[in-house]
Amino acid sequence: MEHKPMMTQEFSIKDLENFSGVKAHTIRIWEQRYGILRPERTDTNIRKYSDRDLKVLLNISLLNSLGYKISAIAKMTDDQIREVINKHATDQQGQEHYAHILKLAMLNYDDELFSNVFDPYVQQKGLEASFRELLMPFLQQIGMLWQTDSICPAQEHFVSALIRQKLLFHIENVKTPIDRTKKTVVLYLPELEIHELSILMLQYIMKLRGYKTIMLGASVPADDLKQVYQRLGAVDFVSIFTTHPSTVLIPDYMKRLIRLLQDTDCHFHFTGYNVQGIKSPDSLYISTYPSVDDLLKAF
Repeated sequence: MEHKPMMTQEFSIKDLENFSGVKAHTIRIWEQRYGILRPERTDTNIRKYSDRDLKVLLNISLLNSLGYKISAIAKMTDDQIREVINKHATDQQGQEHYAHILKLAMLNYDDELFSNVFDPYVQQKGLEASFRELLMPFLQQIGMLWQTDSICPAQEHFVSALIRQKLLFHIENVKTPIDRTKKTVVLYLPELEIHELSILMLQYIMKLRGYKTIMLGASVPADDLKQVYQRLGAVDFVSIFTTHPSTVLIPDYMKRLIRLLQDTDCHFHFTGYNVQGIKSPDSLYISTYPSVDDLLKAF
């Protein structure tokens, strides 16, 4: 059977700069002086880099930040570089160090390398601090890179699924007793909304605070929420609007919820990117918050 050659992603030097933080001028110098990258060129002589070039650059940038000279790094084999990176994965370094390693883990589909950074960080600082300090900045950067086609969707899906697994593990292992005097919290994402990592983190925090939580997951139709009330009684619904509903449709969405659950003791708590700048409606049933932190203060 004939095997087709493996497809590789192509990057411009600007993509490499955005992804690695290394200036294009420096990339050119390293390329010419040490031969560490070997880009192809278009008919108009524009550099065209492969995904391997990007991984090499991230490796070199990371090791350089750890004090290794470029001339020494250029002589290392791939196995030697990986050994050094794993050795320094849990060193006490700044956020840029951790971000570099997480990017490498994503590009290489390397769950072990990801865990080598994330798990010790959680042990030291706790999951909530790890999510705020480590994962959120990383995910925001990945989101921007994905929108500019600097990474392929599979890489973004891989790292999102890996983070989701980590969060679910910690949610399952919360030992805080449920405070039965508190309302049950039902967490969900509205229809077409699929960005669930932040809502999972919210569930973890709520459980730590003694709330009974129920996770409905992504893309939940509004009509289903009334069925939840009919089964459970008065609850607090919590949701995060990142992409859906769109800002212009949120007022209509809120009115629909009010019609569905008026004259109940249910309350809706909304935050997220699309909620920013939208005032809470004149209703006893819905509150909006500019940030997750502001939402948590209500609980």
